[in-house]
Amino acid sequence: MIDNKKNTVERKNKKRTGLKKIFQMLLGGTILSQKNVIELLPFIFYLTFLAILYIGNTYYAEKIIRNTYTVKKQLKELRYEYITTKSNLMFKSKQSEIIKQLEQKGIDLKESKIPPHKIFLHNN
Repeated sequence: MIDNKKNTVERKNKKRTGLKKIFQMLLGGTILSQKNVIELLPFIFYLTFLAILYIGNTYYAEKIIRNTYTVKKQLKELRYEYITTKSNLMFKSKQSEIIKQLEQKGIDLKESKIPPHKIFLHNN
């Protein structure tokens, strides 16, 4: 039982010294000169490229979402403007409003009291 505890403590100490050693190698730059790391450089560059691509894709997606929101907002404003303009046109094109506008401008036109009728041509 004592040996098991001793072994466990020794393993923890080895892990700590191993982590310290790796940390010192990483900060000192000696880890980059090891043969295993040099062989893995293409893979590390590939992972770096993928990370940059992922970050760029995220920014691009956010930009598209912002543009979509802006376009939706503009479309909503244009729809309101369309409805307002259409209602103003309908109001101003009423016969009574046209007569009022003509009288205000001093144009001497009168509305016809005789309803329109169709003219038929007979081709023989």
